[in-house]
Amino acid sequence: MISATRGNHGISLAMAARQAGVPLKILVPLGNSTEKNAAMRACGAEVIEHGEDFDTARQQAAELARQSGWHFVPALHPDLIRGVATYALELFEAAPPLRRVYVPIGMGSGICGLIRVRDLLGLDCEIVGVVSSAADAYAQSFEQGRIVCTKTADTFADGMACRMPAAEALEIIAEGAARIVRVDDGEIRRAIVALHEDTHNTAEGAGAAALAAAIQERALNTGERIAVVLSGANIDRRVLAGILTS
Repeated sequence: MISATRGNHGISLAMAARQAGVPLKILVPLGNSTEKNAAMRACGAEVIEHGEDFDTARQQAAELARQSGWHFVPALHPDLIRGVATYALELFEAAPPLRRVYVPIGMGSGICGLIRVRDLLGLDCEIVGVVSSAADAYAQSFEQGRIVCTKTADTFADGMACRMPAAEALEIIAEGAARIVRVDDGEIRRAIVALHEDTHNTAEGAGAAALAAAIQERALNTGERIAVVLSGANIDRRVLAGILTS
């Protein structure tokens, strides 16, 4: 198999490939998280650095798959949405009735899973997507009703650093999301600190973005039951240390 990632998707693929005994190549952009790269290699994946961002690495992975005949695993697929949707089901079953849920958007599997489960359960709950203000292709696409690609995705929250939205995800988001909120890197850093100090949970940039958006909309959320999705804790030690001591 072959795929591209900034980390979490690749780590899960590497673990599955090792269990199945299937060779795996993972493409990451140059300068990707050293600790995420190490985790993928520790699970047996061959990590190849290529390009300046995720979308460039993803395009190269697709081309290598075409040339070699390796099975290309996309960053968004119905099976991935169904898999991620299991946490949405757990959330809705475990939590009291929720007014809204904030969820970060990378390529879209998380928000799509939440929307599908919310609809299947017939719940009256807003699903609010969250993107980086420096990587807001999904927000622009949602607002304009068409795919809008950006030239850059320059944010330390690498799980949201995508320039090219997936049409399949945008269709689901357009039908089922209430809105998409933009948060900047400063808001994300403050949310990382809040999660660490107040809940003793570690969050990577994308993982803290949902809380950052909820704080941005705190006037709207006062008195409401809400949830935020902490989608990952894969943040390099030096980055986390810098944020917590700044």
